[in-house]
Amino acid sequence: MAGPYTQTQKIQSMIKRYGLALLSVVISLESALFLTGHNFQRMELPLFLFAIAITAWYAGIGPAILAVILSSVAFDYYFTIPLHSLRVTRPDIPYYVVYILFASLIAGFSAIRRRVESDLLRTRDELQASNKELEAFAYSVSHDLRAPLRHMVGFTELLKKNVSSALDEKSQRHMTIILGSAKRMGNLIDDLLAFSRIGRAEAQMTLVNLDQLVKEVVTEARQDTAGREIVWRIGTLPSCYGDRSMLRVVLVNLVSNAIKFTRQRDRAEIEIDCSEETEREVVVFIRDNGAGFDMKYADKLFGVFQRLHHANEFEGTGIGLATVQRIILRHGGKVRAEGAINQGATFYFSAPKS
Repeated sequence: MAGPYTQTQKIQSMIKRYGLALLSVVISLESALFLTGHNFQRMELPLFLFAIAITAWYAGIGPAILAVILSSVAFDYYFTIPLHSLRVTRPDIPYYVVYILFASLIAGFSAIRRRVESDLLRTRDELQASNKELEAFAYSVSHDLRAPLRHMVGFTELLKKNVSSALDEKSQRHMTIILGSAKRMGNLIDDLLAFSRIGRAEAQMTLVNLDQLVKEVVTEARQDTAGREIVWRIGTLPSCYGDRSMLRVVLVNLVSNAIKFTRQRDRAEIEIDCSEETEREVVVFIRDNGAGFDMKYADKLFGVFQRLHHANEFEGTGIGLATVQRIILRHGGKVRAEGAINQGATFYFSAPKS
């Protein structure tokens, strides 16, 4: 059953493709005759070349060759003296050779470009499908790991509570390490789930008041940093176009990073402002005077699970900045960082204004 049906489809496709070659040449011929009748001279060649390019683009190289042959015959019959004959004189031969070569070149380039475009579209679709499969896999694995991990943490805490008095100091330390590692793995799984949700969630694009959003994020951050001396410098920020909840995640991650990496400073300084504003986009930066980083490792900052500081110095899973980049890329913006060791860091992100 599949064989004849496929063969029929191939025949129908061939008829359509070569029919397009014939139709495009006929339309170009009729247009050229009409223009010639109204004293528009030498329009036939551009029209025939246009027909060849259209055929090559939509139908491929085979129908384009047919269009070259048909247009050459039509040009000879209707526009070459003596008219209405297919006679080609010796002086006309170089002219026709150049025309056929030029037409073939157009057909070849159009067909190649069409093929490259089709390959790129197919590759894009394959990449999108692969990304969706990877996201679904990561979500499924992360979700399935949560239940046994909760059991591990729960029973380890129960064991530590009930038998810690019977264990020596070394065994208690081992149990503490097991419990801490399990909790750290739980944080990794939660962050990985959040990272996967960003790619799966549908963005609700609206006009976002960045000034108000930053104030909300900073107000929450101040509640968690009671007792620390932090100088906040917050400029007046414009509005942008995006998903408010996603942009909130961006600001929470960047502000949290600034708070975390200035922990060793007696007087932390965090600045949030707009560095650039054009008709199309706004660029926001978050600057701190914290630990900073070496610029030669800047390309690793936004990778999943990538860390430039030891976990003993600063906690974290290394997914926060990857989440920031993913959200900003979904908004059509860019994110980058500047910094120096022990001299602080500045993170920039752009978002569209409309």
